[in-house]
Amino acid sequence: MPQYKRPNRIILGLVALGLLAGVALTANPAQAVDATGPYYADPAWDQKLPAATRFVVLTNWNSEAVLDKETALVWERSPADDFHSWAEARLHCTSRETGTRKGWRLPSIHELASLLHPLNTGPALPAGHPFVLVLPIVNVHWSATTNAVTDTQVWFVNFDNGVVDEFAPKTGGEGNAWCVRGGMNAAAY
Repeated sequence: MPQYKRPNRIILGLVALGLLAGVALTANPAQAVDATGPYYADPAWDQKLPAATRFVVLTNWNSEAVLDKETALVWERSPADDFHSWAEARLHCTSRETGTRKGWRLPSIHELASLLHPLNTGPALPAGHPFVLVLPIVNVHWSATTNAVTDTQVWFVNFDNGVVDEFAPKTGGEGNAWCVRGGMNAAAY
C-alpha cells in the first residue's frame, strides 16, 4: 500500500495546482486609472461602446495617446498629417515616440477599420471621438496588411468617406500613417 501514496499525493498536488492556475486565470484583470477613474484595458470586441466611454485620453501620456476600450489598442491622439510611401509609413511608426513611449507600429487593416463609424463622413469616426485630426487633401491611411493574392497592393482606410480598400500600390503611392501600440497586427512584408 505505501507504494500508492506517492502517486496519489502527486495527483492531488497536480489537481491543486490546476485549481490555483484556474483561479489565477479567472481573477479580475489589472485596472489602470486616469482622471475619470478606473477602466479595463482588456479588449471588448463583443461590446459597442459609445465614444464617451469607449475612448480614454491617457493623461499620463501627456494626452498624446488614446486607449480604445473595445480593442485595448492605444492610438496616437493626433496622427501625423504628412504623406509617406507605405514603406516610409512603417518606418515612421516604428521610430515614433508619442507620449514619451516608443513601440508604435502601423496597424492591421482590421485594427484601422475598427475606428470607422460607417454612417459618418469627414471624418468617418464615432461622434464625440477624442482624436485631433488634421485632414490632408488625400486622407488615405496605410495599414500593415498587404493583398494576400498579389502582394503588390496594400489595404488602406480613407477616413474622409469611410472606404476600406486594397487598391493602393505598395510602391509609388502616398498616404498617412496613424500609429498604434498593443495587440497583434497582420504580417507585413
